[in-house]
Amino acid sequence: MTVTNQIKHVASPLARQTLLDGDLTRPIAGNRPNKLLPWVQVIKIGGRVMDRGHEAILPLVDELRSLLPEHRLLILTGAGIRARHLYSVGLDLGLPVGSLAPLAASEAGQNGHILASLLAPEGVSYIEHPTIASQLAIHLSAARAVIGSAFPPYHHHEFPTSRIPLHRADTGAFLLADALGAAGLTIVEDVDGVYTSDPNGADGKKAELLRETTVAELAKLKGTLPFDPALIEVMTNARHIARLQVVNGLVPGRLAAALRGQHVGTIIHTGARPA
Repeated sequence: MTVTNQIKHVASPLARQTLLDGDLTRPIAGNRPNKLLPWVQVIKIGGRVMDRGHEAILPLVDELRSLLPEHRLLILTGAGIRARHLYSVGLDLGLPVGSLAPLAASEAGQNGHILASLLAPEGVSYIEHPTIASQLAIHLSAARAVIGSAFPPYHHHEFPTSRIPLHRADTGAFLLADALGAAGLTIVEDVDGVYTSDPNGADGKKAELLRETTVAELAKLKGTLPFDPALIEVMTNARHIARLQVVNGLVPGRLAAALRGQHVGTIIHTGARPA
């Protein structure tokens, strides 16, 4: 009786390599990925803007509405003061970081639902993470904008290196924009941009606005940043998003100006190589 080995082998440059060896995988994995949605503009709305209520939200909604004829938008929302309360209660109860992450993400989603409700007459709706991952293109073909949570869905996979989740809304928005190969990313906060120190802190008078900077320079900065510290690492390893702008969403017209290519906040150059 003759036994014939009929196992099919698939030719692959990675077939005989260990995926843990960077020198071996770099010729394959080091190439720039394709841009999936190069025509979409990603906007992240900070939770501290949403916390200010109708005085901040309604003018911002009007500004977003005015941008719909010009751009197709993925609007992502962050968490604000309610998430800080959740962190406080969760830490007091001894919950692990992986349990705190989805709790904070739930508030980011609530903020997204608020914006979606206000923009509903324009056909804008809120979609969940799985839909963003697999059906974003068709939703943006049907409407000029969609809204989602900026929190990355790490949840119980969150890194246990900190008691507070490291990967929050700013990091999630950048990861998504870079993965999509988006036309741009604008982070909307309640300050004019990135300062050398906290402009609302004890030494606020000494804070200087950085009109333009690089991720390498920010990594050395000792002051408080208006975004997640983990964003520094993901910006360093960016593949598509070569720059982003942080703008003040409380000043009417700043967001629209940023999307039209104007320098109205802090421009940050990332580690992405030129195409």
